[in-house]
Amino acid sequence: MTAAPVDGSPAVGPKALLLSGVGRYADPWHPFAGTSAALEAMLQEAGFDVGIAADVDGALEQLGEMAAPGLPDLLAVNVGLPRDGRPSPGTPHAAAGLARWLASERPLLVSHVSSTSFTDLPEWEDGLGGRWIRGQSMHPEYGPAAIHVRPASGPIVEGVENFTLPDERYSWLRTAPGITIHATHSHEDVEHPVMWSLERLPQGTAPSGRTFYDALGHDAASYDSPEHRRLLRNAIAWLIS
Repeated sequence: MTAAPVDGSPAVGPKALLLSGVGRYADPWHPFAGTSAALEAMLQEAGFDVGIAADVDGALEQLGEMAAPGLPDLLAVNVGLPRDGRPSPGTPHAAAGLARWLASERPLLVSHVSSTSFTDLPEWEDGLGGRWIRGQSMHPEYGPAAIHVRPASGPIVEGVENFTLPDERYSWLRTAPGITIHATHSHEDVEHPVMWSLERLPQGTAPSGRTFYDALGHDAASYDSPEHRRLLRNAIAWLIS
């Protein structure tokens, strides 16, 4: 959090940019307005001033053009996969803006179906720590999802035990060996990760940014779960610590 200026004027809180499924990043299956509202509220509870982009590619382009001091303090992504035949991200400048963020020290919070998107930017999978693979990844029918918390996986799971919520259970995602898995579900006798964190390591150097991915959050009902909300509060705290 930013301290109050010495002249006594009000403190300026951290800023978060939320990319929501609007325009070409919307789809018929995900109620992005409700899930983005839930994420916005969570970030506001954590002290962020949240802006929701009206144009995902335009917002990414701005990330590539802004001077470093003007960039948001956190980027949250809750978008679908465009199906209009154009690239994702949609322009070279948008791709450059997202790549710039992934190579920076700034935190990244990613939700649910966003793991299917930005297919034309290899850095997205690297910075996310995994992704949905068409023809391999799937999810059982929406319904009660039994989530298994890994108690030894760090402060993100502090105070949270196994829980059940209504959601989709992403399965057979491709994941990187460097992620820390915080929660899983069981499908076909295999434990599949649904929450993980990553210390991004561009060019093999020291950690330059943190990522948290939450494969839950298909609809607003998912965020009614107190355990899901607790995990997200802990994750946001970890991202900015």
